[in-house]
Amino acid sequence: MISVLDYGGGNVGSVIKAIEYLGLSAERVDQPAALKEAEKVIFPGQGHFGAMMKSLADREMLDPLRDVFAAGKPFLGICLGLQALYQSSEEAPGVPGLGILSGSVKRFEGVFKVPHVGWSQIALRPDTKLFNGVADGSFVYFCHSYYGPVTPEACATTEYGQTFASGIEMNNIWAVQFHPEKSGDIGLRVLKNFLSL
Repeated sequence: MISVLDYGGGNVGSVIKAIEYLGLSAERVDQPAALKEAEKVIFPGQGHFGAMMKSLADREMLDPLRDVFAAGKPFLGICLGLQALYQSSEEAPGVPGLGILSGSVKRFEGVFKVPHVGWSQIALRPDTKLFNGVADGSFVYFCHSYYGPVTPEACATTEYGQTFASGIEMNNIWAVQFHPEKSGDIGLRVLKNFLSL
């Protein structure tokens, strides 16, 4: 069962439609008991870091999410779902993230327009499973004002004023800052790769 986590703020419908386009089925999950039954979990996030973490806590989803990580079930975070993996975010000082990745999510600074909206290139690590069959330098679609710093777990990076992590790969945990459901054939390939893991 592919479970798409619905905490009240993610782009759940578009992700489910993309999965169905690939010939598979997925279900929207908004209760901890259902999350525990998941075989694979996709966590699409949108909006404010603090509001997302509060909603997950209010719905008692935090411990079941950590159980997903510990059990080795494949997990894919999308956009804010990637940022949730860090220890914290400048968007919500004092609100802890899931702490899977070290460091804090930061707001873009410099001469570039914020938010970062549109198509940008990804630089890929050669051995990444998530981007298997995707050409280095491919364009994908972003929409975000905050970014995760590059850590050893980054399998893709993007330049936008700063170099940031646009893909994460560690054990059973994968995540992307861009929106695969809005990134055409490249995004569908990334989703298909994850669903094939």
